[in-house]
Amino acid sequence: MEAPLTTPAPPVSDSSRLDRLFDLLTVCVARDRKPDVFASKVNGVWKTHAYDEVIRLCNGVSHGLMKLGIGKDDKVAIISANRPEWNFAELGIQQLGAVSVPMYPTITAEDYKYIFNDAEVKYVFVGNEELLRKAETAAQGAPSVQGIFSFDKIPGARHWTEVLELGKDGDEAALEAAKAAVDPEDLVTLIYTSGTTGVPKGVMLTHHNVMSNVKAVKQFVPIDNTGRALSFLPLCHIYERTVVYIYLNNGVSVYYAESMETIADNLREVKPHVFTTVPRLLEKVYDKIVAKGRDLTGVKRALFFWALDLGLRFDPMKDGGWWYNRQLALARKLIFSKWQEALGGNVKLICSGSAALQPRLARVFWAAGIPVTEGYGLTETSPVVSVSSVEPVDMMVGTVGVVIPGVQVKFAEDGEILVKGPNVMKGYYKKPEQTAEVIDDDGWFHTGDIGEMVDGKYLKITDRKKEIFKTSGGKYIAPQMVENRLKESMFIEQVMVAGEGQKFPCALIVPEFEALKTWCKLHDVPVESNQQMLADERVVAKLQQEVDELNKSFAKYEQVKKFVLLPQPFSIDGGELTPKLSLKRKNILAKYKAQIDGMYA
Repeated sequence: MEAPLTTPAPPVSDSSRLDRLFDLLTVCVARDRKPDVFASKVNGVWKTHAYDEVIRLCNGVSHGLMKLGIGKDDKVAIISANRPEWNFAELGIQQLGAVSVPMYPTITAEDYKYIFNDAEVKYVFVGNEELLRKAETAAQGAPSVQGIFSFDKIPGARHWTEVLELGKDGDEAALEAAKAAVDPEDLVTLIYTSGTTGVPKGVMLTHHNVMSNVKAVKQFVPIDNTGRALSFLPLCHIYERTVVYIYLNNGVSVYYAESMETIADNLREVKPHVFTTVPRLLEKVYDKIVAKGRDLTGVKRALFFWALDLGLRFDPMKDGGWWYNRQLALARKLIFSKWQEALGGNVKLICSGSAALQPRLARVFWAAGIPVTEGYGLTETSPVVSVSSVEPVDMMVGTVGVVIPGVQVKFAEDGEILVKGPNVMKGYYKKPEQTAEVIDDDGWFHTGDIGEMVDGKYLKITDRKKEIFKTSGGKYIAPQMVENRLKESMFIEQVMVAGEGQKFPCALIVPEFEALKTWCKLHDVPVESNQQMLADERVVAKLQQEVDELNKSFAKYEQVKKFVLLPQPFSIDGGELTPKLSLKRKNILAKYKAQIDGMYA
């Protein structure tokens, strides 16, 4: 790894204060004095940023933006994949009392234009040339935008170091005055929702909103300043961003993965102690491991599936008994140790969020000695509402853990989860009516999620309120619950359940094509294309068998009676998924109307 820079950090003031996000620099980063606060791979080599360099660069951004006229409440956008420059820009923005407006790199130029205009963005930081061109197109229709800076060096473009150069001889006293003027209740970021139900809404979060989450959740991330994290979930989403602030608070070094495609290699290189993920990525890891197990023969294959069966029966909260524990210890030595090696060998914690985690995944990874915790929250709650414990005695599989300190939860008559606490947003930017729809007069935020408490302690999410539909027989169906169960099949990657006003639920199913190809080869089914596989009666019968087996856990009215197999996965580009990989149900219903209607013909 590249040697860290050793430039002395500039003097800092008010180093005891920790109630604004940028205070993490003067309190925690300066405290731990790490040689690798942030790291990323540049030209094939890991480049680390030492604590003093991080503080210097963040201050440099602040000074430069100040020279450009940025001050309190001004909006500055960031559009980039994860990299240390993302953090330097945001923390530099924060120190002026200005507001960061992060955006997904995957959304359209039209979306950028809407957000630029709605937020009245003055300057934009982008990651690469593709994003620069999209931002330039959007800025043509956004008169507030005064300039765009790129993190990559692009011919003819303004490089972000231009901001640093502008701030080279900045007034330290003026910066300290600007920092001192920032109140914890001041707006720190505007995060625009994905707009599944209309135009995007800007969620207003304050320093206090996010910092309250950092302080409440840090105890659930028991990794100290000797640890490393690998980060690959998008920083533009509050989930990963809050987690990175927790890392800074705990002194954990943050290494950014090169891309989603290189995660496996980066895990082996960085050897992290912790990382966050979403269930779909964990499912892919599990499915690849199982697929490799299926390729084994003889004793090795038998041992693999013996260990897997033990793992699927594991319960962190229960003692399996002497004989089970002896077998598990042997399975960990012979089989599960290889799982740990594949993740770098040091993982002490994986945090899963954004969607429901399949219980089988939690069980098998815990059994392998790799604790997976699950959290629940929304952008509007900064984001964490509840999280499960890394302690086995307090980890209930199938729930999203306990409500974090300082936050209250109650349930409406229809089961909707209501939240109150310091983490709840100020509201939607310029949208008081929409704000009033979700935050009632008593300050309770209406999440739109349906849930319940288990054993009076553990929060369980059952479905989205807006997604529940009613059959023609008057029975209510919670599609997410059914979908999560169906995805427990290693042959099903994606699924959407439909059936509003119909006699029974149906499903659109995207198979897990790698697992399906393996099965097809064993059964002499041609695999030249996805379409060819799905046209084979034996494949349809296999998927029917999987659905029938999983249907057994549902009441008759909840069971999927018919399904259609789709040759292409749901995607962001196809308009079926949000940037968070949530289903855009209305879009999918419209796109596959003919197939759905055919199931009821």
